[in-house]
Amino acid sequence: MTSATQATKRDPKLERIRNIGISAHIDSGKTTLTERILFYTNKIHAIHEVRGKDGVGATMDSMDLERERGITIQSAATYATWKDITINIIDTPGHVDFTIEVERSLRVLDSAIMVLCGVAGVQSQSITVDRQMKRYNVPRVAFINKLDRTGANPWRVIDQLREKLHLNAHAVQLPIGLENDLKGIVDLVEMKAYYFEGPNGQDIKITDIPDELKDQANEKREALLDAVSLFSDELTEEMLEGTPSEARIKEAIRRGVLALKFVPVFMGSAFKNKGVQRLLDGVADYLASPYDVENTAKEIGNEENELILDSDPEKPLVCLAFKLEDGRYGQLTYVRVYQGRLEKGMTIYNSSNNKRHNIGRLVRMHSNEMEDISKAEAGDIVALFGIDCASGDTFTDGKTKLTMESMFVPNPVISLTIECKESKQLPNLAKALNRFTKEDPTFQTEIDKESGQTIIKGMGELHLEVYIERMKREYGVDLVTGAPQVAYRETITKSAEFDYTHKKQTGGQGQFSRVAGYIEPIPQEEGKDYEFVDKIVGGSIPREYIGSCDKGFRSCLERGSLIGFPIIGVRCVINDGAYHDVDSSDMAFQIGARYGFRQGFAKAAPIILEPIMRVEVEGPTEFQGAILASVNQRRGMILNTTEENGYAKIEAEVPLADMFGYSTVLRSSTQGKAEFAMEFSKYAPVPRNVAEELMKKYKVNNKEED
Repeated sequence: MTSATQATKRDPKLERIRNIGISAHIDSGKTTLTERILFYTNKIHAIHEVRGKDGVGATMDSMDLERERGITIQSAATYATWKDITINIIDTPGHVDFTIEVERSLRVLDSAIMVLCGVAGVQSQSITVDRQMKRYNVPRVAFINKLDRTGANPWRVIDQLREKLHLNAHAVQLPIGLENDLKGIVDLVEMKAYYFEGPNGQDIKITDIPDELKDQANEKREALLDAVSLFSDELTEEMLEGTPSEARIKEAIRRGVLALKFVPVFMGSAFKNKGVQRLLDGVADYLASPYDVENTAKEIGNEENELILDSDPEKPLVCLAFKLEDGRYGQLTYVRVYQGRLEKGMTIYNSSNNKRHNIGRLVRMHSNEMEDISKAEAGDIVALFGIDCASGDTFTDGKTKLTMESMFVPNPVISLTIECKESKQLPNLAKALNRFTKEDPTFQTEIDKESGQTIIKGMGELHLEVYIERMKREYGVDLVTGAPQVAYRETITKSAEFDYTHKKQTGGQGQFSRVAGYIEPIPQEEGKDYEFVDKIVGGSIPREYIGSCDKGFRSCLERGSLIGFPIIGVRCVINDGAYHDVDSSDMAFQIGARYGFRQGFAKAAPIILEPIMRVEVEGPTEFQGAILASVNQRRGMILNTTEENGYAKIEAEVPLADMFGYSTVLRSSTQGKAEFAMEFSKYAPVPRNVAEELMKKYKVNNKEED
């Protein structure tokens, strides 16, 4: 890896920028926390609640659907200033169906706040968010929220951070009182007590630590210092000499955070306006500036050469488009500037297709409001108008030919057939699908080749439900939907040989190829859907036809023979063959490989796989029996059950095919008091009786179509 530039002198202005995301499990209080941050940084002058009774709703939930449902659907960007620090914030959805919004945000952010519920602790989506943060090497601080609620226990949550997420998490604060008695927090670095008074908690009173908390504060501080002294020899020396300085402790915590080896834990209640200002101080003290994160790009044409980008406005421009939105004034493209500067009127080049664009309008976003600006520099997150591009495209000023790695996009697990009630709405449907598939890579659409029906695919029932509702509201399209379809897969369970000779003689040049070898299963833990291995020796298949065999095998993966779903987890090995000087061709070897694959697939004990979801159900203990029964009836495998403070939490793995309509069943069996969250876990073989039913159905449908 080489550096694109020599180390530059650090700009104090850039040192004071924090690009942060706020991520958590659904209903942990992310949007409420963001609303408080905007209030305390004077970005807004009144606090509105999620599903607010005043009919306004939270600032960052600008879509009507978000306000009605009380959930975040799209990530929203804003910026604020705390003391002398500029904070660019992205509030992300908590629901797993909108996971791409978290994925794309973490791809471009320098650090994050992980919000946890003080009662529920580490939940299923907290685990997903943690995995995403680790994927993009994002430093984070944790904020244990809702400590005003009955059953809140921050120490249990910290234990879960260590056990479930394997994080080196330590409290930098402890609460003064809990539940209804939550009054403030004790800062373990400064060893002072903070009380948040006034109607909105904006009046901060600093006092000595209450006597009854002194022993606990000393004990927790000792544990904190032991943990962070590993990141600073100077702190260790100061500890040996006596009392370490505040600055030295903060420096050690920051080093641990930036090295991804330490997570400081803050505490409070966003809804009750307690602890948010001290969390903002933590963002300033411990989270990364653009200088503290290493970002890389690859040279086009020389993919091996990875360059480190330099957060310097004077260097050639490199920026990444990470989110698209079709607004009132055309396409809005959110970009993160990594190097160089963007200016109104300048020409930029899209590295993926070399198209040039002129920047007509450059804006800084505050939820759905925008502020026109004339330039943006390295470290900024801004939006451009009228730039036609895809999510994940890299832009430069043409002086360099670089491309940045895009984000990870999970595969959809559910699909629906849709049809317009009236044919005159078809043009609007086409517009809506074109826009939504461009904006959201996990929302996909296709036309079924056989039935001609339009199929939409997504991450879950809610995901597709929201898009169907948006098509109705924003495009006036009324849809009739078919039954949800599960994204099954086919695979093989044993190795099988194939040896196929393709001969065709029809006047003029004929076709000839012989392809021999074997196919074998790839273990799921390898994470590969397909692998091609060339073991040809002695030229029995000429080199120019090896790629043709690969193409032939790949074409068979799109549709399996059992139920017509894609084939995964197959390694195709060729080790013998034959060719003809005149009759062999690229097409002949593609056809030979295709028939060879089918021959081997039929002998390799093929099976059907189904998506298994990790399901977490929470509800009052009195309904535990009903919840367990509802999971068992759905072929669920119970992984874990816990009970605490009158609440039961059941973790299970359940096939997606059996989860449709579960929310209605759960509500009626628990008087509406239980809730559940689910996310994709893995693919697993379907039971024989289900497989036979699916194959029977597939054969009947195929006969009807024939």
